[in-house]
Amino acid sequence: MQKIMFRSLPLLALLLVSSLANGQRTPIDSSLTISFEDYDPPSSLVVPEHPLTAASIPFVDIHSHHWRMAEQDLDKLIREMDSLNMRVVVNLSGRGGAALKGMMDNINKHGYQDRILCFTNINIQSIDDPDFLSATLEQLRYDHSIGARGLKIYKSQGMDNKDKAGNRIAINDKRLQPIFALAGEFKWPVLIHYADPKQFWQPHDANNERWLELKLRPGRKRDADNPAPWETIAAEAHDLFASNPNTTFIAAHMAWFANDLEYLGTFLDKYPNVNVEIGAVIAELGRQPRAAQRFFTRYQDRVLFGKDSYVPAEYATYFRVLETDDEYFPYYKRYHAFWRMYGLDLPKPILEKLYYKNAQRIVPGLKME
Repeated sequence: MQKIMFRSLPLLALLLVSSLANGQRTPIDSSLTISFEDYDPPSSLVVPEHPLTAASIPFVDIHSHHWRMAEQDLDKLIREMDSLNMRVVVNLSGRGGAALKGMMDNINKHGYQDRILCFTNINIQSIDDPDFLSATLEQLRYDHSIGARGLKIYKSQGMDNKDKAGNRIAINDKRLQPIFALAGEFKWPVLIHYADPKQFWQPHDANNERWLELKLRPGRKRDADNPAPWETIAAEAHDLFASNPNTTFIAAHMAWFANDLEYLGTFLDKYPNVNVEIGAVIAELGRQPRAAQRFFTRYQDRVLFGKDSYVPAEYATYFRVLETDDEYFPYYKRYHAFWRMYGLDLPKPILEKLYYKNAQRIVPGLKME
């Protein structure tokens, strides 16, 4: 049998060459090209779809920004919240001092103290001023007295802010320590956005998953050591967590480890005073539904619902990822996620913790009724 097979090989080769020579093989049209940005065909997949316009459970958005809340039409905001089944929104852009007072006055005037909460902010750029610490602590005490429920640290603090000598101010600078200690005394959660996606520090080339975002938003690109390596900035934030065990932290955007949930679990195990929220990283969860389900099951007491940018129409994607078992549906910003997503179909007890129970435990005075 083996000899027959080998003797047949020359004949097969001859037949193949003859077939190719006489066949009508269609040449490749090299003029047909399309850019990566433009290639986004609708899926032909036919599967059950369950788009949601409102959450099935009243929820708290722990990560929202409303910079003009002192003048904002709060009745309109509440109507939008009701349409989403959002019970409480947390405005992280309280600013502090007189600006926060204006916001609180507007909230109190409309009687929305239980629907709209405000976190305050600090300015660390004046860290070299002789009265920086005393003035900042005085501001925080005042903010606490008028109803602030927490402290928000922006990514610029620890990444872009510089002292008078032009040096970057690390967020774990020891001169800031009394501020975080006072937050702990107030039982305030500190929601901190440190760094940005790690890909922003990597070469802007074909191997960068954020290529399109960096093209459309070139200001987000960072040099490897400008303002500092990603690992350095993250390590400073992690040291802040370790140095303040009596202060509760909420790491924004799942601490930028939503693409590595196994490591994120290790991170949460190491820092028991840290929680995370899902703002702007829902697409990471939606592309790994089984891993995400396991993560939410194990760390269901440590994750809060957050959205970041307040755009009512975009919440539907969050509800669909978290609540349904839908398959292969798109994210609403292709430059954030060019892939399709899958629903996690989280059980109600986990959804309740994610949507409001964890926030209710962490944020002082947060009411759901």
